[in-house]
Amino acid sequence: MNNPTSPSPAPVLDAQQILAALQATATSTLDRKRRLGHYAVVWQDGRPVAIGEDRPDTDTPAHHTPVPPLP
Repeated sequence: MNNPTSPSPAPVLDAQQILAALQATATSTLDRKRRLGHYAVVWQDGRPVAIGEDRPDTDTPAHHTPVPPLP
């Protein structure tokens, strides 16, 4: 016999607890970076943005080394 059972609320509660833990971790990490003077990369307006006093210069690529032309 096919007895439909209602889904358990446990997965929803687990997801809420996981989300809360991730949010708390992100908040504490960003606060620690701010206190130490480190920059962080966050998502703003649909793109990644470096925030903080020591963030890299966004006008020049961080690891771009010009390649000399071939002879």
